[in-house]
Order: sequence, then C-alpha cells, then structure tokens
Amino acid sequence: MSEFGVVPVEAIREGRATDAYFERTVETLEHAGRNPHVVAEVTADQFPTGEFECVAGIEDAAALLAGRAVDADALREGQLFDGGPVMRIEGPYLAFARFETALLGFLSQASGMATNALDARRAAPEASLLSFGARHVHPSIAAVVERAALLGGFDGFSHVAAGELLGREASGTMPHALVISFGRGNQEVAWTAFDEAVAPDVPRIALCDTYSDEVEEVLRAAETLGEALDSVRIDTTSSRRGDIRHILREVRWELRARGRADVGLFVSGGLGPVDLRELRDVADGFGVGGHVSNADPVDFALDVVEVDGEPAAKRGKLSGAKQAYRTPAGGHAVALADADGPAGEPLLEPLLRDGEVVREFDLDAATDRACADAERVGFGGPGSGAR
Repeated sequence: MSEFGVVPVEAIREGRATDAYFERTVETLEHAGRNPHVVAEVTADQFPTGEFECVAGIEDAAALLAGRAVDADALREGQLFDGGPVMRIEGPYLAFARFETALLGFLSQASGMATNALDARRAAPEASLLSFGARHVHPSIAAVVERAALLGGFDGFSHVAAGELLGREASGTMPHALVISFGRGNQEVAWTAFDEAVAPDVPRIALCDTYSDEVEEVLRAAETLGEALDSVRIDTTSSRRGDIRHILREVRWELRARGRADVGLFVSGGLGPVDLRELRDVADGFGVGGHVSNADPVDFALDVVEVDGEPAAKRGKLSGAKQAYRTPAGGHAVALADADGPAGEPLLEPLLRDGEVVREFDLDAATDRACADAERVGFGGPGSGAR
C-alpha cells in the first residue's frame, strides 16, 4: 500500500485507476479482435432541467487523454450547463476505455465543488470569500478543492500546499488553539505575540470569540493592537452562536462608536449561501468550508452514442453525437451535432485533436467565464434562495 493510501499518478496515467469491469472489457474486446470507432459523451442530464451547474476538471481530463488516439470536444472550464454533453470523445474505443473511471472522477467532483463555490459567490457578490474546506477532504485533493473554489469566484483559500501547486499565496491568521495556548484571560498576550511574530504583509486579523463575549473581545483586540488591527474574525460554534446577525451588528456598532469603523468584520463557521445572503450587509468577508468541499459530485456518466458511424445508445440514453448551445436568452439547448442547431452559441469546442491538447487553460479566465455565465443564465444570485 502506498503512503497515506494515495493512488499514485502513474496508476491514473496508465489506466489502472479504473473499475475492474473496464479491464474485463478491454480483455474481451482484444480477445475478439474488436475495437470499434466510437463517439462517447459525458453527460449529467439528457435534456435541460432548469438547474444549471458549473463545469470544472476539464484541464485534468485533457491531460488524461493526451497522447491517446482520440479527438475530444468540451465545454470551457467555468461554463454553466444544463443538460446535454459537457465532453465528446471520438476514436477507437480501446484508446480510452480504461480511463472512464478517472475521467468521470476528474469532472464530477470538481464540477460539484465549483458549482457550490459559484453559488456562494453569487450569494455575497461584494464580500471577500475564502475557502476553508480543505480540512474536510483527503489531503491529496486539497488543491482540487481550492482550485474549484477559485474557479467559482472565491478570493483565496487557506491550504499552504495547495497554494504552492496553484501558484497562489494561502490566507489565514490564527486558530482558537493559538489563543488557548496562552491561557484563559490572556487573549491580549496572544494577539500581541501574533502581531510581533508574523511578517508585516500578513493582515492582522484577531480571532475574537475564544473565551468571552464577542463584542468584548473585539473591543479588547482593537485596544490592544490599535491601528495595526485590520479585521476581526468571529467563528462562534453553532451550539453557542445565538443570533449571529445581531452579534455582528452589535460588534459593528461598538467599533464605530469608538472611531474604529475601519476594522473589517470576517465571519466563519459552517456557512452556506443562505447564511451569506442573511449576513452580507453586516460582514465584510466570509470563510466558507464544507459548502464547497462537501459538495455532491455532479452525477456524470460516459455513454457511447455512435459506433462505426451509426447512432447507438443504451436504453434511456439519446443516440448520436450532440452539440450544446447557449441561447440568446441565456437558456441551454441540445441538438444533434450534424443537424441545424438552435440560434445561439455552440458550447462544445475542440479540446484534443489526434491526442494533442489544442486548448490553453487559464484559471482566472475560467473564473471570469463562470461569473459572467452565471449572470447570463440567472444562476443563484443575491436575491435567490439556495440552489
């Protein structure tokens, strides 16, 4: 067994990170001398349902298929979809049969997390959002969580190693454990020690709910750190939270009464879009964890829809290669690829040609695309309920 039970990258690249029945399929087809030329599509829903989701994981999917004798078309990362294919693969079936499990894994989990991140971003469009969810997942996929959060519009994240992979600086100041390490009643000592220890470019954000009333600790932090204090963070557990909106309004009032309206107010602790909509006018920023990291994966499936040029599909699936469209009104439509499609923008674009990746990937561009497309299709939004 590998260290920490992590499936190695080589196993994914070699097609061993697969379900056993694909190995049996390859074995059987090779024995029979059969390797049909197929078109296969990755689809969640056959027809539009009115529930948009955000596609992510396309870059990893492209890397998985690179060097194999296939062509592939796909949506752009950050594109919203509602029915129909998000990826189409064409080539000899044995060129990619073993890779279906990993391919769906790359797309399903990342798309689920990016969708929930975008939902949170739309719930609090003016607030600073940080991803605090890496602690809920296996460490080996922490960067997947943080990348999905950024793609959905988050401003930053907390995981150091993920930051190294993504080329971004991790954010974060102090946990309750730091304050507790200095002992009850010594919060000022903890805040001062932090201020003296960390680099000047690290924001001075004091955690203010460890032992005492939140308002009391905030005012003590403001007095202790003075003008150095950038923000305070409230992270009271749900069992002791009470009326969190009232608490935040009281904190804001008392800071202003003492001439410290400049102190930002950051909130964390089990928050989702409903909370963000409720609190966005009384807080400057939020730490969001489980809503993103614990998102349900999008239930993608890969289905063969054409064999040796002829339409084919299992019962309940739609045969024939398809194209998805964004209509002028912001809707989503699906049509056969070789037929005249509806008025609108075709969404499946070249990804690989003869195994060569023909698309560049840019996370910032994907983020912009997700936010713009969410506006276009009316996804989430400041006044809406939960997705």
